[in-house]
Amino acid sequence: MQLERERVHYEVQQNCLVVYVSDDLDHHAVLKLREYSDRLIEAGNVKHIIFDFTDVGFMDSSGIGLIMGRYKKVMFLGGRAAVTNVGEVVNRIFTLSGLYQIIERYDTVADALEGMKHSRRQAENGVEKEKK
Repeated sequence: MQLERERVHYEVQQNCLVVYVSDDLDHHAVLKLREYSDRLIEAGNVKHIIFDFTDVGFMDSSGIGLIMGRYKKVMFLGGRAAVTNVGEVVNRIFTLSGLYQIIERYDTVADALEGMKHSRRQAENGVEKEKK
C-alpha cells in the first residue's frame, strides 16, 4: 500500500511485516503508519516487524514511540523488531534513546529477514530438544 506521496510502503515477507519509510518520521507521518501497521499485525499472519530507514533523514519522539509500540505488539506474539539502513542522524537517536537494547539493527532488509528466519529455526530446534 502506498500512502501520501509514497511516504510508506508495506510488504509481508515470510512472517515479517517490512515497513519501507521513505520520508522523515515525524508526528504527521506516524499517525497513519501506526494505524495501518497495527491492522496488518493484528490480521494474524505477521510475527516480526522490520522498519527500513533508507530514505529517512529525521525522526522525532513520535517515531521512537511508533517503533516501541510496534515492538511491544510483536513481542507479545513471540516476535521481534528490527531496523535496517539506518543513517547517521537516526542512528544517533536510536543510540541515545536506548532503542538498540530492544530493537535489532541490520544493514539491509535481506539481512534482517535472514536474521529473523535464523532465530525462528533456533527456537524451533529448542522446542524439539525440550520435547526429547
